[in-house]
Amino acid sequence: MGQDDLMNTAEDVADQFLRVTKQYLPHLARLCLISTFLEDGIRMWFQWSEQRDYIEGTWGCGYFLATCFVLLNLLGQLGGCVLILSRNFAQYACFGLFGIIALQTVAYSILWDLKFLMRNLALGGGLLLLLAESRSEGKSMFAGVPSMGENSQKQYMQLGGRVLLVLMFMTLLHFDASFFSILQNMVGTALIVLVAVGFKTKLAALTLVLWLLAINVYFNAFWTVPAYKPMHDFLKYDFFQTLSVIGGLLLVVALGPGGVSMDEKKKEW
Repeated sequence: MGQDDLMNTAEDVADQFLRVTKQYLPHLARLCLISTFLEDGIRMWFQWSEQRDYIEGTWGCGYFLATCFVLLNLLGQLGGCVLILSRNFAQYACFGLFGIIALQTVAYSILWDLKFLMRNLALGGGLLLLLAESRSEGKSMFAGVPSMGENSQKQYMQLGGRVLLVLMFMTLLHFDASFFSILQNMVGTALIVLVAVGFKTKLAALTLVLWLLAINVYFNAFWTVPAYKPMHDFLKYDFFQTLSVIGGLLLVVALGPGGVSMDEKKKEW
């Protein structure tokens, strides 16, 4: 079987998967995407004192402001998750969660940690795709008449979302000389480029979903570590952040790459 035949077979399998799961995939994508916010909001509730004391000690902002920070994170994240899952005011919920990401990036000094910064940007990319989906579902002032401006905004949001999403995979590349690492880096980089430029997008994104899911379950198995150990929280944080990026990729699979992509341009050739 030649390379083209193999690619065509893989695309046929991906298309069949999409036909079977078309009705459920967007819902699963949303649930995965907001999972890190849901988990973090619940954690804020159960670790209220620890989070407040950390912010108060790190920033010297006083008891009241530290309490406001924890309360804002708790309500903002859980409220945003409820709105997104219920599809009510989803656009406002996305903007609120963007604000939470920015606030946490500064408050927890993520801005100076390249790995965590790239992961937060990837999470923002997932929200950008969700925002594009929510805008497409919104009602136009003129029923049934699409707005060219809105369509253009949606296309560029999808492009930005795709590019930011693949930053997650940049943190998974291993720079050593082992054969497995080299092979993983080559395959991963190829898939990243395909998703970013929007070529064979659904197949590439679905492959990345499977790859990332396997890595997540294998390396971030927080349930195997006792809850009292610090590593439990670190692995749990990584697990749900990665699950959110998987949700973003599932949105790419469900919605397609958008107008600013090679897949779309191919239709004009």
